Amino acid sequence: MPQSLAKVYLHIIFSTKRREKFISEKIRPELHSYLTEVIYNLNSFVHEIYANPEHIHILCELPRTITIAQLILKIKTSSSIWMKTKGVEKFEWQKGYGAFSVSHSKVEIVKTYIQKQPEHHQKLNFENEFRLFLKEYNIEFDERYVWD
Repeated sequence: MPQSLAKVYLHIIFSTKRREKFISEKIRPELHSYLTEVIYNLNSFVHEIYANPEHIHILCELPRTITIAQLILKIKTSSSIWMKTKGVEKFEWQKGYGAFSVSHSKVEIVKTYIQKQPEHHQKLNFENEFRLFLKEYNIEFDERYVWD
């Protein structure tokens, strides 16, 4: 029987609802571990992850058996419930997300970009960072529907 083989790298970005700064320094490492496990259980692999106070970057592989939307829904749903069990009762992720393809040759560059989020955001806020990604990937968008 022939095999179906794939390796699709995704850079996933989404924020908390209204970009509220719910993700503290204290909870960040635990959230990273939790999300890494969730994604692993979906037959994926996390190459890099960083949760800023109001948004997250995840570089992972797209499992062969689910869609991008299904992957992100499972990540958001489980982590939202988990955050509430950690005492962040009003925690919510935004409804939307950004998912950007990454070529194998650029994986290390994207990993470094994600690792340097704290220093990156000393110069650029999340909204402007996200707009740059949309422009770089030539994605048309309407400001009225990007943020919630």
